[in-house]
Amino acid sequence: MGLLKWAGLFLILALIAGVFGFGNIAEGFADIAKILFGLFLVIMIVLVVLGMTVYKAVT
Repeated sequence: MGLLKWAGLFLILALIAGVFGFGNIAEGFADIAKILFGLFLVIMIVLVVLGMTVYKAVT
């Protein structure tokens, strides 16, 4: 869950920077948030698939 929290943090920072008019900084924070969220999704999918296969192998 730590990776998802970091993605959320960078998303909030991007929104705050966007509100105050710091376009380049907001764009950078948004890019980091997208990368971290994508990485979180990939890791989650891998763990779900592994969990399903290990569960079938155990039972």
